[in-house]
Amino acid sequence: MKQHNRSRRSTAYLFIFILIPLMLSLAACGEQSWPPEVQPAPDKSPVLSPAKALESFYLPPGYDIQLVASEPLVVDPVAMDFDAQGRLWVAEMRSYMPNVEGEGEKKPTGKIVVLEDTSGNGRMDKRTVYLDSLILPRAVKALDHGVLVGAPPNLWMTEDTTGDLKADAIHKIRSDFGDLSVNPESNPNGLMWGIDNWIHTTHYDGRFQLRDGQLHYDKTPSLGQWGITKDSYGRIYRNSNSNPMAVDYISSHYYSRNKDLDQQRGLYESIYKNKTVWPVRPTTGINRGYREGMLRDDSTLTRYTSASALAVYRGDKLPGELRGDVFVPEPAGNLVQRYVLKKQRDGSLIGHNPYEDLKADFLTSTDERFRPVNIYTAPDGTLYILDMYRGIIQNQLFLTNYLKTEIEKRGLEKPIGLGRIYRIIHDSTIPGPTPDLSSKSPEELASYLNHPNGWWRDTAQRLLVERQADSVVPKLRQLATDSEKDYARLHALWTLNGLDAINDDLLDAALSDSSPHLRAAAIRIAEAEFSSHTDSYHQKLISLLDDSAHVVQRQLAASIGELPSPERSAALMKMVKAHGNDPIVVNLVLSGLGNQEFSFLSGLLDQFPDQQIASKTIERLTRAVLNSGSGNHISSLLNRIGDQQKPVWQRRSLLAGLEEVAPEPSSGGSPRLFELDNKPIALLDATSETGDPLARRIDKMIKRLDWPGKPKAEPTPEPLTPDEKERFELGKQLFATSCGSCHQEDGKGMKGMAPPLVNSKWVLGKPSHLIRILLDGKEGEMRMPPVGDRYSDEEIAAIATYIRQAWGHKEHPVPPSLVMEVRGASTGRDHPWTDEELNSHRH
Repeated sequence: MKQHNRSRRSTAYLFIFILIPLMLSLAACGEQSWPPEVQPAPDKSPVLSPAKALESFYLPPGYDIQLVASEPLVVDPVAMDFDAQGRLWVAEMRSYMPNVEGEGEKKPTGKIVVLEDTSGNGRMDKRTVYLDSLILPRAVKALDHGVLVGAPPNLWMTEDTTGDLKADAIHKIRSDFGDLSVNPESNPNGLMWGIDNWIHTTHYDGRFQLRDGQLHYDKTPSLGQWGITKDSYGRIYRNSNSNPMAVDYISSHYYSRNKDLDQQRGLYESIYKNKTVWPVRPTTGINRGYREGMLRDDSTLTRYTSASALAVYRGDKLPGELRGDVFVPEPAGNLVQRYVLKKQRDGSLIGHNPYEDLKADFLTSTDERFRPVNIYTAPDGTLYILDMYRGIIQNQLFLTNYLKTEIEKRGLEKPIGLGRIYRIIHDSTIPGPTPDLSSKSPEELASYLNHPNGWWRDTAQRLLVERQADSVVPKLRQLATDSEKDYARLHALWTLNGLDAINDDLLDAALSDSSPHLRAAAIRIAEAEFSSHTDSYHQKLISLLDDSAHVVQRQLAASIGELPSPERSAALMKMVKAHGNDPIVVNLVLSGLGNQEFSFLSGLLDQFPDQQIASKTIERLTRAVLNSGSGNHISSLLNRIGDQQKPVWQRRSLLAGLEEVAPEPSSGGSPRLFELDNKPIALLDATSETGDPLARRIDKMIKRLDWPGKPKAEPTPEPLTPDEKERFELGKQLFATSCGSCHQEDGKGMKGMAPPLVNSKWVLGKPSHLIRILLDGKEGEMRMPPVGDRYSDEEIAAIATYIRQAWGHKEHPVPPSLVMEVRGASTGRDHPWTDEELNSHRH
């Protein structure tokens, strides 16, 4: 049996990080076996002191965990940031779930606090309340210009103008940064300074950039649920409760260019090998513990159910094997899992747990109240973990009766007002010094772009860009071309971009750099030159079509979409011909077409002979054309599908795209009609040709199309009455405040969080099924919480009516009397519906 070794230390390390911490109850005593066996759980889960809690942890041999801060110094921490001096800025969500009913959750008791280690012993000993009276704060970012604070519904830029570490100047930046009426889990967070000098977010449709002392907003797709992290090349990682790890292979802003594009490939791509977790204690107190497959025979959680904010380890004081790995907390399982990333042949990443064969995870605890919710690479080169340390972590809007029973049975409701911050260390290394980058000269900051710890590089870049330190431009240009470390060259390049100091020679060098990440960054940075150097940069971009690196190909596909219109289409066509077998490239090409999808598709059909590469591109283009709603363009595509003189593979691809937009009728529902301006004569003629291999599919599709004068195969709903219109409008309002944050305003859902409602069989099918789901919730990969306790029969009817009439749906409205009937029949039900149960109900 391997041992968890806590004994070997150098003399200096013993004194600074063991003897002093022992006197302060920083380190645990004794040894733990590893890999650990599942330990029996007591009937109750009492609060453990920090010293006792340290004894509950298991880590691989050589690793250890230390306490950095605990209550009352820190309470209910959910997010934090290190400023340039190494101080901790912590968001405390103190009012979160004070009881199982959530009563008092909206009280303004949240705080932003600053923690400092004044003695230098590795433990925080000073607390300053920077900002208080907040409601459920979720984000904090310490900048040179001030401190960004996100607490729904506002994002503030705050400043301390007197030097007492208290906010005395507060400026509202946005008033749409969350919604207090929705589940706190669905509110924005993140605020990470990216390598591209944008401040990126999670679960929010925007990013920010500091220019001329002002914070500017730019619309981007809303992605993820919990925190945000990046690797050394700037790729962004996010996740959600049941999706532990997803990556953006490309900057998300490119997908804001084309509203008719219904896929965002390359964004929020799941990269985990599996979702198995290995707690070291029984974990029956999870929200879906009643569901088959959620718990093993030993009552431990089988897979992620509440993954929280993740971190790519980019430090320098833990073993090198950890660098670039992703660490994901699972608070319901009282653990932190490690993912080792590996690049696949197609350029994608995949992560696996290196301890999977041992049925173990990187950090586990027998303490049920250990709730790791966030994790960070620290300035001292280690990993910091935020622990809310509480019994209840599930919001009452999603809380099942099963979990309520578990909470009450083991006394988890009280006490509240606790919290811990931990540091992961290793026998082989000594944590680094506390930084003081705020006082460094621009030349010193520039030298830190070579630092092995990513936090130092990020902070140095941010300070240089915030301060517009033009004096170091020559040094940065030399670093961007001469450093042996590609990540240092990359930081230097983006810092120069932030200083508006990029020149042609530097771009040319970067475009031919040995690192594909430099070449990709140079392509993106060159976009600013397209309008003034169109010909030269057009040729430089086209010369990179043969680049074998996927990161270059994808950036090239995105950036070509920024070329002026006359050159853009031809270059994008070359891109498809060269790399059209990569779905991410194809979708990025489409994102840059603007309103030119139909002409591009026509050109592709006329001149592209390669069926293998073109088929999927044609399908995606067809969907974009159909989503644009142009009657003439749609009619032209339908005629082409019906034209038997055209290649069958092209007609098949066009038809597949049409089938995606107008799918077959859902079980129990009416057809999803796609309305045309004119009768599709060529398409109708194709159904009568017995030798046409597509005739049967076309015949099915015609039933899902509508045009003026077409005989109705079945009755359609009458126009809404005044009362029904009023119900629809109420439903629209309720949906926006309660459902839209997950299912999205357009009803298309959010990957990993909420399924699409558009064309959903549960929406278009029997209204009683939809009512049951709204009242009691529904099981599935993505769980729908019950809302029956929150809304009256009239309000449930309003929501159901709205989603059955929105987004092109034409289903009958739902009356409150039907809701009352279904509610009565479901009285006493205390768990969500399954697909099988719903399908068993005829009415």
